[in-house]
Amino acid sequence: MECRSNCGACCTAPSINSPIPGMPKGKAAGIRCIQLNIENHCMIFGQPERPAFCASLQPSLEMCGSSRNQAMIWLTNLEHLTKPSVNKA
Repeated sequence: MECRSNCGACCTAPSINSPIPGMPKGKAAGIRCIQLNIENHCMIFGQPERPAFCASLQPSLEMCGSSRNQAMIWLTNLEHLTKPSVNKA
C-alpha cells in the first residue's frame, strides 16, 4: 500500500520522542510535524535525520483506513493505548 496523497496523519497524530530537524525535543501527539510540506509530504523522507519511529511506520489498510480522518482516529487511539502510565507513588 502507498501513502494517501495529502494525508500526513502519521506525521500528526502520534507523539515522536526523538529529535526532528526543527523540533529538537520531538513533537507531542496531535501536533503537525514541522517537516510536513503544504501537500503533507515529509521533507526529510529517506534522509538520515528522519527519526527511526517515522521510518518504522508503514502504510497499511488497518492504519490508513479509507480516509485521513480514519487514519487520524486509528493513530490517535494507538497513541492512547501505548502511552506510558504515570505512577503516582
